[in-house]
Amino acid sequence: MNYFEADKRYIFQTYKRNPVLFVRGSGKYLWDGKDKKYLDFFSGISVSSVGHCHLKIVKAIKTQSEKLIHVSNLYYTIPQIELAQTLSDLSLGGKVFFSNSGAEANECAIKLARKFGNKTGKYEMIAFNNSFHGRTIATLSATGQKKFHKGFEPLLSGFKFAEFDNLSSVDKLISPKTCAVIVEPIQGEGGVYPAKKEFLIGLRKLCNENKLLLIFDEIQCGLGRTGKIFAYKNYGVIPDILTLAKSLGGGMPVAATIAKKKVAGTFGFGDHGSTFGGNPVCCAAGIEVLKIVNDKKLLKNVEEVGNYFLSELRKLQKKYDVIKNVRGLGLMLGAELKINGKEIVGKCLQKGLLINCTQDNVLRFLPPLNINKKDVDTAVSVLSDVLKNYR
Repeated sequence: MNYFEADKRYIFQTYKRNPVLFVRGSGKYLWDGKDKKYLDFFSGISVSSVGHCHLKIVKAIKTQSEKLIHVSNLYYTIPQIELAQTLSDLSLGGKVFFSNSGAEANECAIKLARKFGNKTGKYEMIAFNNSFHGRTIATLSATGQKKFHKGFEPLLSGFKFAEFDNLSSVDKLISPKTCAVIVEPIQGEGGVYPAKKEFLIGLRKLCNENKLLLIFDEIQCGLGRTGKIFAYKNYGVIPDILTLAKSLGGGMPVAATIAKKKVAGTFGFGDHGSTFGGNPVCCAAGIEVLKIVNDKKLLKNVEEVGNYFLSELRKLQKKYDVIKNVRGLGLMLGAELKINGKEIVGKCLQKGLLINCTQDNVLRFLPPLNINKKDVDTAVSVLSDVLKNYR
C-alpha cells in the first residue's frame, strides 16, 4: 500500500504533513519505515515529553487495559480519582474535570467561567492577541489569531483581545460584563513568547481588584517543560483555573481542567460532560507521567539543559544573520528567523532532526525533558549545517 496516497484519499486534508511515515519510537528517537533514526526535538507538540514509549507508561497502560478499559462517568474508577487527587495536591488544591484534549480543557474553563460570572451578569472574557486556545468554536473565539478564524465566522461573542505583556491594554478592556481573563504563561503557537513576571503578577492583581477569574492555559507549557511542574510556579502567581493536556498522558489522550474549590462548585450535575474524559487507561498513564515529571533531578535537568540550549542557539544567532531573535524558558524555546522556516524544518528532517516552525518564521523546539547536553550539541550541529546556506 502507498500510505501517502491512501492518506490523501481517505483522511481529511487538514494537516500539512512532513513526508515521513513513522513506525516506532523509543525515548528521544523515532524510526521511519526504512529504519532511519530521527532525534525528536518536537515531541509531538510537547506530548511525548518523557520520551516515546516510556517503559513505566507502557506498563501502566498494559496493566490497566487488562483490568478495565472503559466505563461511563456515571460510575467511579480508581485511576481517575487517584489522578485527580495528585493533580489537585500538586496545583490549586481544588477539583478536576477530565476531558481528552487541550481544546476541551479550555472549553470547560470557558463554560465554568461564564457560569461563575453569570451569577452577577458577567459573561465576557479577555484573551490576548497572538494566543491559541484550541479549535472548537468557543476556544477558536478565544484565540487571538485571525488566520484561524477565517471561514468559521460568526464566532462566539463575548471575547475581547488585549496585547500580551501589556497590562494597561487589559485594564482598558475590563467592564462590568467581564468575568475572566485567559492567558498562556508562554504563548506557544503564537511564537514562543514567555510572559514577563510583572505582567502576570499585574494580571492577578487586576483580577483580584475586579473580582475576575484568572485562567492559565498550560496545555503546552505545563508539566515540567519550564523546569517547574507547572509554568505558573516560575512566576509566583496562582490562577483560579488551570488547564492541562498534551504531555499529561505521555501520548494517551487525557486533559484536565483544575479549578479552585470556590470556582469548581459552580458546576452542578449535568452542567458539563465527556464520554471518554477520565478514561481509566489514560488516567493510569497520567499517574505515571506525574511521577516521572515531578522529580527534582528531572526538573533540574530541564532548567540546566534548557539554559545550555538557549545559550547555544544564541551562539547560532551571532553566527547566522538569518536568526533574528532567540527566546523561551526551560525546554520550550524558539528561534525567530528573518525568512520563512518551512524549508529549514524540511532540511533538518532530511538530516534526522525533528523540529517545527510556527508563525511561518519561528523555529520551535520542544524536546523530551530528559535530553542531555550531548543531544543539544547534535541538534545544534544539524541546525548549523542547514543554516549555513541561509547567511
